[in-house]
Order: sequence, then structure tokens, then C-alpha cells
Amino acid sequence: MNVNPASMAAPRLEIRNLMREYEGRMVVDDVSLKVQAGQVTCLLGPSGCGKSTTLRMIAGVDMQDSGEIYVDGNLICDTVFRIPPERRQIGLMFQDFALFPHLSVADNVAFGLRTGTKAERRARVSELLERVDLLRHIDDYPHHLSGGEQQRVALARALAPRPRIMLMDEPFSGLDNRLRDGIRDDTLRLLKEENAAVVLVTHEPEEAMRMADEIALMRRGRIVQQGAPYNVYTRPVDKATMSFFSDVNVLQSTVQGALANTPFGQFLAPGLGDGTRVDIAFRPQHVRIDFFRNGNTPLPTPSDGVPVRGVVERARFLGHESLVEFRVDFDDSVRLKATVPNVFLPKAGREMWLTVPRQRCFVFPASDETSASFRD
Repeated sequence: MNVNPASMAAPRLEIRNLMREYEGRMVVDDVSLKVQAGQVTCLLGPSGCGKSTTLRMIAGVDMQDSGEIYVDGNLICDTVFRIPPERRQIGLMFQDFALFPHLSVADNVAFGLRTGTKAERRARVSELLERVDLLRHIDDYPHHLSGGEQQRVALARALAPRPRIMLMDEPFSGLDNRLRDGIRDDTLRLLKEENAAVVLVTHEPEEAMRMADEIALMRRGRIVQQGAPYNVYTRPVDKATMSFFSDVNVLQSTVQGALANTPFGQFLAPGLGDGTRVDIAFRPQHVRIDFFRNGNTPLPTPSDGVPVRGVVERARFLGHESLVEFRVDFDDSVRLKATVPNVFLPKAGREMWLTVPRQRCFVFPASDETSASFRD
């Protein structure tokens, strides 16, 4: 049997069971991660979940309480042995760019180069500035550049020493939204060309989905789900994970005979015992809308379940889609959201039929959050 040598190679970066406590609070709690060369992994999560602390421990500017860090299979840090940050061959990028205002663009990019002749260093600087389309600014100073241009200089500087690992902490958060997508795409292309292992910290799900080969979703110091963006989005481990990526409609029910009953029909709840409270969660883009015709209820289908009458409360156009909010028959306090591509702005008070495809719904053990409740 032929074995791909690359599949047997040690990860470019591996962290094992990292723990970090501050003032009695566990900020990073048993975090493990592997990142291959050329792979972009996003540490995604809300502020305070431990992602930036994890990044600082990898960089060597913070020390873990326990756990180990390896680069290309070699230990670089545990609680006894520690290679200093400047010898780890790790590049760093932060949201404030941290360029030296008194140095030219060329000197900023060359700052981390410690080997080679002056001509070789200049050649490396010119190569990188050309790849980020800034060679014309090689002798300018940072204050002459826009925010997007400064970000690209910071990227070139971080890549100049050819780091094996690139750590990026919210590097695009200070950029104008109009520039951000293009700069993210250019950054991703350059990182892939350099074949560095990349760990990107962000609190923005859209950014993680756009940039990452793999997402590690963090909550309260732990990685709660890890995988390809598509899998994390379409197979969330719990309602909180699902809600982090998008708005979610939630109905509540109680399991009887491995089924959860709702006005939209019954949903399978395998493995959950009778009496278990559950949340049935579905995204607004998966709500199907049909016009209300002469009071006739559409026939239920095996895949879409039972239609429910909804009354439009308000509709808004969001640029690429429309958001419609409904009041529903079964509980006047419940509001369901639906998104529709392009322009769809029915007037308030319009009656419509709503269905929810079963394959787009998730059944989770109930949280303590308030939601619509249905019991047999």
C-alpha cells in the first residue's frame, strides 16, 4: 500500500492540553490543536473566551500553567523547557499593525531580517512589497499610507523572515468594511504561497468562514467544536454554536416516544428520554413561505411538515436579502424570522403559510433561554 509522506508528517504546530488561569479563573482550559503547513485555522469565539491568550502562549509572550507546544514535532515549550519567542520562527500580526513610524516601508519590512547580505535583504523586501502591490511605496513612511496599505506592510514584515507559523490576532478589525474582503483575500493568497501554518483569531463568524480551512470554536476557555467551516456551520453541536453563526428561530417541546411535538409537526429526538425538554432550532433562511389563499391550508408534506399561519409584522430589505418577521397563530408572543433572497417586502398584516423543512432543523436538549413551548 502506498502512503502519502505528507500524511505522516508531524503537524507544523501542535498544542497539547494548554491551561492558563488568571486570578482564580480558568481562561484557557485544556486546549489542544494541530495545524499543518499551509493550513489556516481560525480560533473563533466571543470576547473573553481565551482565544487571544492561547495565541500569546503559542507566541511565547505568555506562559501556560500546564500543557505543551510543538513545532514540526519538536517541543518548544512546556512548564520547564521554553524556547524564547524570538527563536520560535513565529510571525505575529495584530490589529494595530504596530509599524515603526520613524522607519520607511522598506525598513519596516526588513526589521525582522537577521541574516543575509544587505542586497539579499533588500531583494526579499522588494519581493514581498511587489506581492502586496506596494513596491511603489518602498521608500515612503507609514503615515503616508492608508489603513489597508499599512496592513499589507505589516503582513510583509511578518512574512519577511519566512516564519514557519503565522499568528494573527484580529488583523482586519480596524479596516473599513469596503476594503476588508479584498485585503483578506489577498492576505490569504500570500499566506498560502508562503506555506506557513496560520492561526487566526477572530470573533467574526463570516471572517472565519471566509478565511479558514478549519475552525476551532471556543467558549469559556474550551474548544467546543472543531472542523471544516461547512461542517461546523451545518452540524452544530448545540444551540449556542448554531446561534453564534446566524440568527436562529427556536421552538421548545418535550420528548414523548422519541418524538418532539410542535405546530410544525413532529420531530425525531433519538436518544432522548420521555419528558426531556428540547429546543427545535432552525435558521431564518430555511423558513418556507407560501401565500395565504382563500383560507385553505396547504397539505402537509413528509419533508416540510405541517404549515402554520403567520402574520407579517414587518419586512426590511438588507441589501442582498429581505428579512420578514412573523407573528404566528399558535402563540401570539412568538416571533419567527424568515430571510428571502432579493427584495420581498409584504405589508404588515399580510397572512402567509410557513413551513420548516425537517432536514434543516436541529433538536437540542433545552437551554434555560425563553422560547415557545409545546407539550403533548
